[in-house]
Amino acid sequence: MQHNLFTTMRSLKLAEGCKGTQVYALNPSAPPPPPPPGNSAGGGSGGTGGGGGGVGDKLLQHLSDHLRVNSVRSKSSRTYPPPNQANAVVSPEFLLPCGLPVTDLLEPQIDPCLKFVDLVEKMAEVYRRIDVCPQFEKSGAYLEQCAIFRGISDPKLFRRSLRSSRQHAVDVHAKVVLASWLRFERREDELIGTTSMDCCGRNLECPKATLVSGYDPESVYDPCVCSGASRSEMMNEDDVPECSTSDEVDYDMSFCIGDEEVPCVRYKIASLSRPFKAMLYGGFREMKRATINFTNNGISVEGMRAAESFSRTNRLDNFPPNVVLELLKLANRFCCDELKSACDSHLAHLVNSLDEAMLLIEYGLEEAAYLLVAACLQVFLRELPSSMHNPNVIKIFCSAEGRERLASLGHASFALYFFLSQIAMEDDMKSNTTVMLLERLVECAVENWEKQLAYHQLGVVMLERKEYKDAQRWFNVAVEAGHLYSLVGVARSKFKRDHRYSAYKIINSLISDYTATGWMHQERSLYCNGKERLLDLDTATELDPTLTFPYKFRAVALVEENQFGAAIAELNKILGFKASPDCLEMRAWISIGMEDYEGALKDIRALLTLEPNFMMFNWKIHGDHMVELLRPLAQQWSQADCWMQLYDRWSSVDDIGSLAVVHHMLANDPGKSLLRFRQSLLLLRLNCQKAAMRSLRLARNHSKSEHERLVYEGWILYDTGHREEALAKAEESISIQRSFEAFFLKAYALADSTLDPDSSNYVIQLLQEALKCPSDGLRKGQALNNLGSVYVDCEKLDLAADCYTNALTIKHTRAHQGLARVYHLKNQRKAAYDEMTKLIEKAQNNASAYEKRSEYCDREMAQSDLSLATQLDPLRTYPYRYRAAVLMDDHKESEAIDELSRAISFKPDLQLLHLRAAFYDSMGGGAAAIKDCEAALCIDPGHADTLELYQKAREPNDQK
Repeated sequence: MQHNLFTTMRSLKLAEGCKGTQVYALNPSAPPPPPPPGNSAGGGSGGTGGGGGGVGDKLLQHLSDHLRVNSVRSKSSRTYPPPNQANAVVSPEFLLPCGLPVTDLLEPQIDPCLKFVDLVEKMAEVYRRIDVCPQFEKSGAYLEQCAIFRGISDPKLFRRSLRSSRQHAVDVHAKVVLASWLRFERREDELIGTTSMDCCGRNLECPKATLVSGYDPESVYDPCVCSGASRSEMMNEDDVPECSTSDEVDYDMSFCIGDEEVPCVRYKIASLSRPFKAMLYGGFREMKRATINFTNNGISVEGMRAAESFSRTNRLDNFPPNVVLELLKLANRFCCDELKSACDSHLAHLVNSLDEAMLLIEYGLEEAAYLLVAACLQVFLRELPSSMHNPNVIKIFCSAEGRERLASLGHASFALYFFLSQIAMEDDMKSNTTVMLLERLVECAVENWEKQLAYHQLGVVMLERKEYKDAQRWFNVAVEAGHLYSLVGVARSKFKRDHRYSAYKIINSLISDYTATGWMHQERSLYCNGKERLLDLDTATELDPTLTFPYKFRAVALVEENQFGAAIAELNKILGFKASPDCLEMRAWISIGMEDYEGALKDIRALLTLEPNFMMFNWKIHGDHMVELLRPLAQQWSQADCWMQLYDRWSSVDDIGSLAVVHHMLANDPGKSLLRFRQSLLLLRLNCQKAAMRSLRLARNHSKSEHERLVYEGWILYDTGHREEALAKAEESISIQRSFEAFFLKAYALADSTLDPDSSNYVIQLLQEALKCPSDGLRKGQALNNLGSVYVDCEKLDLAADCYTNALTIKHTRAHQGLARVYHLKNQRKAAYDEMTKLIEKAQNNASAYEKRSEYCDREMAQSDLSLATQLDPLRTYPYRYRAAVLMDDHKESEAIDELSRAISFKPDLQLLHLRAAFYDSMGGGAAAIKDCEAALCIDPGHADTLELYQKAREPNDQK
């Protein structure tokens, strides 16, 4: 089939209207990548040479090469020692060609997502829209929810909304776009051995199921039938009647094409369309002729024979693609709707590769073949991001003409360009491709939220490109559409054009007119000086402690005062609860200035785990290159040393340090899937889900055996919400070879539900089987800890205590928490408190330990522990809920509401919203309770307690 597609179809002549001349290149201004460290002159292995000054010579040579390639020049004149000078002393200047950061050059990024002054109100509004809108409009409502959750930076919420939007999609175009987007979010293109058209096994993402129109939300999670099925099996049997088995056909006329005749059945041909019926039965001279000359109608003898066959059988199965394309053209010329639909569907199911899609889309657009174009678009979208580097694909998507051609067939939508523009901005915010896609997004925007998003994102991109007038114009349009956060862009654009006071007035008015938020004060700080700036930044941190810029600014201000230790301490505050790449970069930057090369190398290794292509020091030096520069200056570890370091840091709950050690180990053994898997576990603990999934995919790709690959595929499925499929992978792996990880995966997935006694016993058996299999202490400690938790749930406290004690003997420090729980259940409150104290003393990241210890002491001590927990990790919600409950008990209702509101303003958490709704309801604040319930249900529409409270709060309104 593919041979026919490429040999016969390329010879067909397309209409001139299909051809385009303008080609858009992707990232034309992207800088060349830095050279690999191993290619630098004198850059051998990382070990020290036999001659004196080897480290200094190699470091200077690396730096010299990098500066030459990237034209990075030092701000101050420096004198470098000769390359061959023995025992060269390496100073921070050689590692910081751009110098240390300065406060005058710091500014926060403007978020390209939708942001709101009152996010809770917006979430409630979207929930109401989803709840009341007609079924056929729900897909669009869920897409708006996607845009809101994009700004919250919770990938699980975003993916859930995207799944719901796909579930309620009606037309083929929407199904194709949303299913492709879901696949992109899982980045299946990174799995070795998979192709873009591989199916995950469910209708939700199945490339064949997307080409079936119609609204059927209940079927999207059903297993699809495309695997191993023929194209005819995918079609409705009612639409494909059985081919006639009779060899005798009563031909009563023929079409003459050139010197050949094609015999036909007159009434069968007439049934193809009204024009054919009029020609053959409508009083024209052809009605009386047995032979009709059809030579000049653009169809070959083979094509006419196929048309005759279709007129009798309604089948196209046996015809090559070039003949079906002829039939498509004939169907358009003579208005043969049924024939056109069959040709369209037949060709659509032939598109399986990028080459085929590029070849067929022009035919589809020219002949208005809706399904064929949809199938081609599906391949382009499922090949993302690589297809974005194809100039012909870019021309179709980016040009105004391309969008108009797609729109003429119903294939240019806001959802399509929303998807494409997100990928383009991730790839290169400043590229012409990104600008053109956002311009198309603006053209497709109809609803108010769509306009807000499109205008705002175009403003952000123009600001990045330093086109400040255009940026200000787009931000202003976004504000006029109702997006108040775009005022930040207006102010920044004015500031860049030296209108500082005007920028200050804009943000000052915003703070005065609305409830102040952290991002408002953060922005106003740019337009202040001295103490006023620091005061605004402190207020920003108080209102939203998750904003990274205030910490970075304060740290750099301390560096400018030569208080390096205090600067590091400032960054430690946010890195203790948020693994932020920009803060890791800043801490490494400052560590180099302090000549703490070990600390700098640790942070850069952790940073590269989160963002492998990170460019450091204002986009001047690649992170990998900095590792090569610093590596000779740090202590050299063997792989055995690294394992010891990993045990120590894992047991001390130093997740960033553990990430750095794993990165070091992978540099020596990049194909070690076990290390990639450990890396993914650390990243999940740090709530870095995107990076964790990347590590899991790499672990799967580097698997040396089938049973190991199945386990990692199982974890990928589990972490993306496919629990049953994950269990199937675990069982298949066990059937090949019994292993710790396969048993552990199966036990973990089964335990992720409410367990009855029989299920609990089965999970216990699986964990016991896992512990019998070979593994390292890190994982066995986790298994013992999990086994202890199941024993506690089964009220087998002595067995649980044994598990936790055994875990502690192999340095699984978190087992202190489980053991404390056992003591507490045995009414040994003091022992539980002491056990948690041991965890606090051992753990570097101990916010959760303080939170848990608060359960084992009196109210005053609990308040102290929870205050420390909030100080160390303001994202933990339990302390806010506890303090609010205490205040309510003391009849301080307003203070209780304020306590919850403080956290909700930067973390709209389900439990926080539910509790505040309950407080409002108890105080008679029905409207506020309803709003909080709706916002909570936006996060989890099936939360039973909130649904019950929501119904209760609405009853007075319903009675009215």
